[in-house]
Amino acid sequence: MTETTGTQPGTARMPDKGLATGTLGLIGSTVIGLASTAPVYSLAATLGFVVLAVGAQAPIAFILAFVPMLLIAFAYRELNRAVPDCGTTFTWATKAFGPRVGWMGGWGVAVAGMVVLANLAQIGGKYFWILINEDLANNPVVVTATGVVFIALMTYISYRGTEIGEKLQNVLLGIQYLALAIFVIAAVVAVATGSAPAGATTPELSWFNPFAFESASAFVEAILLALFIYWGWDTCLALNEETKDPERIPGRAAILTTLILLVTYVGVTVAAMAYAGLGTTGLGLGNEDNAEDVFFALKDVLFGPWAWLLVVAVLVSAVSSTQTTILPTARGTLAMAAYRALPRRFGTVHPKYQTPAFATIVMGIVSTVFYVGLTIVSEDFLSDTILSLGLAIAFYYAITGFACVWFFRRELFASAHNVFFKFLFPLIGAILLTAAFIFSAIDMFNPDYGYTVLFGVGGVFVVGIGSLALGVVLMIVWSFFPRSKPFFRGETLNATTEVLVPDETVPPRRSVDGGWA
Repeated sequence: MTETTGTQPGTARMPDKGLATGTLGLIGSTVIGLASTAPVYSLAATLGFVVLAVGAQAPIAFILAFVPMLLIAFAYRELNRAVPDCGTTFTWATKAFGPRVGWMGGWGVAVAGMVVLANLAQIGGKYFWILINEDLANNPVVVTATGVVFIALMTYISYRGTEIGEKLQNVLLGIQYLALAIFVIAAVVAVATGSAPAGATTPELSWFNPFAFESASAFVEAILLALFIYWGWDTCLALNEETKDPERIPGRAAILTTLILLVTYVGVTVAAMAYAGLGTTGLGLGNEDNAEDVFFALKDVLFGPWAWLLVVAVLVSAVSSTQTTILPTARGTLAMAAYRALPRRFGTVHPKYQTPAFATIVMGIVSTVFYVGLTIVSEDFLSDTILSLGLAIAFYYAITGFACVWFFRRELFASAHNVFFKFLFPLIGAILLTAAFIFSAIDMFNPDYGYTVLFGVGGVFVVGIGSLALGVVLMIVWSFFPRSKPFFRGETLNATTEVLVPDETVPPRRSVDGGWA
């Protein structure tokens, strides 16, 4: 069992799990963080619904949703400096609040990954055939089969290692930002020269008025939707043990990623609203027919013969995010297995590629089964899963924020830095996300929320709350297995013992002081 160096004084020295260390720098980590959010796909799938919810206040909704993201990013940074562990929320919450809260935090990460992978595969399959043959893009069997191929391909790339993934993401992210830059420039020029379609409008300062929301329910809905488009930046934290400076680079990459996303999303939103307007007919963003994919609705009018570039950008965005979504979930389950919170096999690291081999393959298989199963049941049900995703995101981000405050509770007022970055910012972020979770869950209970109704309530509520409740059931079941006992007794991971992560081939043994080695 090898140990890495460079931990801060007074913190645990982190053992090596067998992952490939030193493969990512600041740029590589930031690229993976950005790619994980799938900026083009996220905007395509979310912008229209945000506009439907709050109209002209969409830009300020994206800005306000950014606030808890940034505050939680500070929590991630501080916790990562103290405990740079790829288990992230699972590890930190366990050390702060105990094994059960930590286990549920890890489950929240896994649920969010599985849900979004199904939707990314669907978009990837659909846009692939839009590019080649639009008739086949309407064939659910062909689209689903293509989505499964994308999941398999990205699972294999993740299995082979982060280095090849980083190089691929550099190219894919470049294509996305090229398309977004062309979109913004073309929209702004069209509005400025008067060549935009009927309904175009000049941007107004009122779009950024935080007090102009007409409905509290609509405001919360928009914020939760906006949380989804920011979600994914924490992937660079899950790869912390594979960076060149695991205590500093991942945290810096997380902050940098969120700032870049803020500029990207607000800029594209303003350009799209100015070009298309907010009308409820035609190209207007208030038209419900355009809500599911704003870029698809605008591509031919704005890009003309170059419309295929926007199709390629959405396709690339979905496929690249498929790969970067697998990365943190596989590493989270690797950490859980290392601390006995999951079966031993999930802790297997490939001897050559130094990746969480078994966890990566399982992630691909489970996501495929989930995707195919929901597609067979109903594509509307699949759409509801993406609307429910905000609950899982708010759930585990909030746990991380609260964990930061409690983990550092003995040093919160030791300096001004600690007061802001270990106490106030994480606490405010966690409270905001908790409020968003509660209000959204109440709204989702309404049968009219989303596309489906199950058991007399909204299908979105059933999926969102049901998936988290399933985690409670699985945790209880696993707690009865003998291997899990040390974890649930707080022996393999707690607030005071060193963070010891055994290699797969070396079983943990009890040390003299009661810890595990």
